[in-house]
Amino acid sequence: MTLSVLHWDELDVAGRRAALARPALDSRADVAQAARDIIDEVRRNGDAAVRSLTRRFDGIALDELAVPSAEFAAARRELTLEQTEAISTAIESINRFHSAQIPTPPTLETFPGVRCEQTVRPIDRVGLYVPAGSAPLPSTVFMLAVPARIAGCPRRVLCTPPGKDGRAHAAVLVAAQLCGIEEVFKIGGAQAIAALAYGTESIPKVDKIFGPGNAWVTAAKQQVSNDPEGAACDLPAGPSEVMVVADDSARPQFVAADLLAQAEHDALAQALLVTSSTPLAQAVVAEVSAQMAALPRRDILERSIAGSRCIIVRDLASAIGIANDYAAEHLILQVREPRRWLPQIRNAGSIFLGEWSPEPMGDYCSGTNHVLPTYGYARAYSGLSVLDFVKRITVQELTRDGLRALGPTAVTLAQLEGLDAHANAVTLRLSLLS
Repeated sequence: MTLSVLHWDELDVAGRRAALARPALDSRADVAQAARDIIDEVRRNGDAAVRSLTRRFDGIALDELAVPSAEFAAARRELTLEQTEAISTAIESINRFHSAQIPTPPTLETFPGVRCEQTVRPIDRVGLYVPAGSAPLPSTVFMLAVPARIAGCPRRVLCTPPGKDGRAHAAVLVAAQLCGIEEVFKIGGAQAIAALAYGTESIPKVDKIFGPGNAWVTAAKQQVSNDPEGAACDLPAGPSEVMVVADDSARPQFVAADLLAQAEHDALAQALLVTSSTPLAQAVVAEVSAQMAALPRRDILERSIAGSRCIIVRDLASAIGIANDYAAEHLILQVREPRRWLPQIRNAGSIFLGEWSPEPMGDYCSGTNHVLPTYGYARAYSGLSVLDFVKRITVQELTRDGLRALGPTAVTLAQLEGLDAHANAVTLRLSLLS
């Protein structure tokens, strides 16, 4: 199985739509109902439900949901010095970039005697979800925990599924410790989202939940975020994806490697190449097959590559237009003068410029966040940042002169809308100033 090749100018409207179609997800109605059932069970039975669901879905019987200190210590011993230093280096890089995102709230007079401000407050309690799936994701720990710490969130709770041995993955625990996370629970799936949203005997209720997950996790996040008694959530997401835009200057082996790097996440991951060079397209197709044959996750790659494709276009301007229509989670520009095209990119989760900027650098340690909008959500959503962990609250203060000058405007507008009580709250004060 390898990339299919399509010629954009030979496709009709339906063909172009199909060329940019993402893999179909599981039945949304079935997944939503399953998530709803899990949420209801956790709300009714708390820890007992979480243990029962963990036995059912993970095959693990847990006495305690929280990770004990002895397990943290064992995790430290399990990792090599090189592995621990790599985690520390990544945390340092991510901390630098995210520290620069701390907002400077405005304060100004919008009218003489009318002062408006914006003040920033951290979210009190945040839940960080780190999936396991077919591979542990310690990198997701620091992508969530670092901005939460920078934002100043007082309580940061992490949930991650247990392995077959009943323990959380050692690298996830070490990353959590290095990020200052003290509360870690060994639960995953929709039951973890429900426990964080509503609380159980052991797991504290949080105000907002962050982190990627499978279709059930996504469905659970959507449902609890629609419930006033639940918890807000970060951003909608689907399977991982990458689009590479390349011209004839690109190296086929680099392009193929970038496509495969994202395609190995899971069978629904999608990798697209859009290129103005037919020889490059042919070389990349051959290179994908050659590299895939030597990779351990070949079974997953064969399924994800089956849903991936190479699109040949007449020029780079057409490629950029397709990129904006697709709105990729990861967009790689392997072209001459990639920065020249940057202002024309409107829709993307994260952009990688040039042949020396492989997508895994953003996944792990360049400093940007890898929790990104997928499945086309990059048209309206941004990747995770410190701003997602804070609330921006507006403040206004009027002097007597300020109310005297601007108050009649508010009265007129209130009367225009037929809201007499609004007008009265202002005219009562104005009457005392005349």
